[in-house]
Amino acid sequence: MILRNAEMKARIMRLQQGGLLGIKQVTLGMIFIALLILLALLAPYLISYDPVQVSLDQPMQAPSFDHPFGTDHLGRDMFARVLYGTRVSLLVGICAAALTVSLGVLIGLLAGYFGGLVDSILMRLVDTIYSPPETILLMVLVTMFTRSVWTIILAIGLTHWMGTARLVRSEALSIRQRPFVESATSLGAGDGYILYRHIMPNLLYIAIVSVTLMTAHAILTESFLSFLGLGIPPHLPSWGNMLNEAQRDIMQGIWWTTMFPGMMIVITVLSINLLGEDLKKKLAPSRGTRIE
Repeated sequence: MILRNAEMKARIMRLQQGGLLGIKQVTLGMIFIALLILLALLAPYLISYDPVQVSLDQPMQAPSFDHPFGTDHLGRDMFARVLYGTRVSLLVGICAAALTVSLGVLIGLLAGYFGGLVDSILMRLVDTIYSPPETILLMVLVTMFTRSVWTIILAIGLTHWMGTARLVRSEALSIRQRPFVESATSLGAGDGYILYRHIMPNLLYIAIVSVTLMTAHAILTESFLSFLGLGIPPHLPSWGNMLNEAQRDIMQGIWWTTMFPGMMIVITVLSINLLGEDLKKKLAPSRGTRIE
């Protein structure tokens, strides 16, 4: 597999100018995401409070030295719950994004490369799933099964892959008509070889960017479902569950139970989106150039 020299130089220049490690907006996003993952992994070693332990003698305590993020209505330490909630939210976001993009790339690749009847059937499937409102479809799926982290991941993955499939199909249709694909076909290369060596490498940037942006969307979706009481089971700390339990607190002037989990959602999603947009600019091939 040979990458055209001009395209390679162009990508290197874009990386050097925009710089994934440069002092730009993407750097802040990467730093926060790396810090978030580190905190999620080291959560048991950073806090001494159990995120689900009830302390009825310490309810609704404002942020203090002992409880940096305060406590909720059951006396549970909000700092511990926010850190452990990071684990749940990142797990849902990353796994749901991986499932979504895997389904989208597979179906879009098959539809775009083979065309004809295969394309018609798969695109009708996409249109069918696109028809009902996304929120209604999500609610139906999560209520059909026992509430769990994996149910939420499955529901998000099964309702969000269609956009990726359409994008991949469009690219695959274009790449299939490129001279290097026609040359490989004329030389007797099989479909599997062409898909693996010529089509898929040119779709890699779509998969990477889609996973990044979908992770942010999945975190928002999980928070939305949990806020409605349809997401993560109540005994598991997640940012959406915390907001659901704190709905009435803000009316009583208790701001910390909504501020900290809400702030984590906003900053996390913003950081991931900044990273995704920068990756999109860096990895997208220039017009007329492809990996051969």
